[in-house]
Amino acid sequence: MERSNDGRLPLTALRELVGLADQDGHLTEAAAALGIPQSTMSRRIHGLEDRLGVPLIVPHGRAIGLTEAARELAAAVRMPLHEIGAALTDIAEAADPDHGTIRFGFPLTMGAGEVPDLLAAFAAEHPGIRLDLKQAHGAELVDDLLRGALDLALIIPPPPEVPHEILASQRIVAVVPADHRLARRASIAVEELVDDEFISTPDSYNLRALTDRWCRAAGFVPQVRTEVTEFSTIREFVGRGMGVALLPRAVRAVEGVAEVELSGPEYVRELALCAAVRRPGRVVSRLRDFIRDRSAEWSTESVSARQSNGARPRPD
Repeated sequence: MERSNDGRLPLTALRELVGLADQDGHLTEAAAALGIPQSTMSRRIHGLEDRLGVPLIVPHGRAIGLTEAARELAAAVRMPLHEIGAALTDIAEAADPDHGTIRFGFPLTMGAGEVPDLLAAFAAEHPGIRLDLKQAHGAELVDDLLRGALDLALIIPPPPEVPHEILASQRIVAVVPADHRLARRASIAVEELVDDEFISTPDSYNLRALTDRWCRAAGFVPQVRTEVTEFSTIREFVGRGMGVALLPRAVRAVEGVAEVELSGPEYVRELALCAAVRRPGRVVSRLRDFIRDRSAEWSTESVSARQSNGARPRPD
């Protein structure tokens, strides 16, 4: 068993246990992801078992099954290992904080408007910093942050699993065809859409959960005939008379579509800036601070950044 001089477990063994957990017990994939020989990883995991005196892995088909003790240990050390890695990166970046790579994620529903504008402005100000971008469902972004595969991400709503701060609240409006009976109203109540067909995101998306909740609170179940993941596509379908939708305001006007305020203060959802660690390195901190400074310019209802750890609906 590889040990540090004082007899304590080396970080490598714990890091590889976490990597094995991330790959659902597939030793070959975990070793490849970490860039080490499979035999070395297997030896270290077995050495960790000997040191702890408890089994961590058991045969499970072509993969390796992780015991409950192994999963508990991996979950307990995951964030501390990320924090150590971030601290080492921060020291290394001190000599040249104008160069580096940031792995940044954002929701599928934010691919047009503010986020691309924001990232383009950051890239123009910091040409030496590379942005590796990922656009995905919020649940996948949360998982990537927990695994250390992303450094920062914008996620709606704020996920309690990762360090985050709330940047803004998005006001949700009714999006209707331009010739809709309610298109010229200053505001409407949700119950006035009871007879309309809805276009919405799939069930796993936060805005769909909110749409269903708000409609039920208004006394009806929305007739969702069309499901689409992209807000821009939903607006295109609304403009073609296929239904109505509840969405954040569009950044740019869309032909054939009208947006009408919803009566009441509850039709909002919070946007969070999430990090893989509590103290990011200097390069990652540059993008974090840039987003903080610019967020008020593109949010529909800016709020003071604050810490939040409460339970939230499923992320987009």
